[in-house]
Amino acid sequence: MSTTTATGVREVPQPRAEVWRALAVLEPYCSVCDVSYVVAAGASPGVGTTFVCAPGRLDGAAPKAGAPRGEIVDWAPPRVVATRLELTPEVWTTRIELADTAGGGTRVTMTITHEPTTGGRMLRRLQRVALRRLVQRTVDAELEKVPAHLARAGG
Repeated sequence: MSTTTATGVREVPQPRAEVWRALAVLEPYCSVCDVSYVVAAGASPGVGTTFVCAPGRLDGAAPKAGAPRGEIVDWAPPRVVATRLELTPEVWTTRIELADTAGGGTRVTMTITHEPTTGGRMLRRLQRVALRRLVQRTVDAELEKVPAHLARAGG
């Protein structure tokens, strides 16, 4: 299958530990993204931890059948987290890398990869340019949300 990848960078003044808490920890509900995360009961975050991602606030309710399922595929606190989210026709992998800046802040590098799971080569070829734009817009939009995530987490 053909994949499409885009990367972006944003620097913030907060130290890496604060940025890690704001971006890498799966909380039951993220008001910035309006998404609920349901992690397997008793699971500690790390490689192999699975979760369900559902739009809106669940407040303890079970996610609807067919909600996207995800897995943490890389976990190296407070430096790297990567998740893989499976939707019906596609898989999205998001990798967040954090590095210290000279001024005590953090450089956030986000890489998103889209992998179609259906459709033939011809269809993917026709969609290639549109997918490149979509994946880059997704990276840009997620990086724009970083300050809101930090504010929500108290950073």
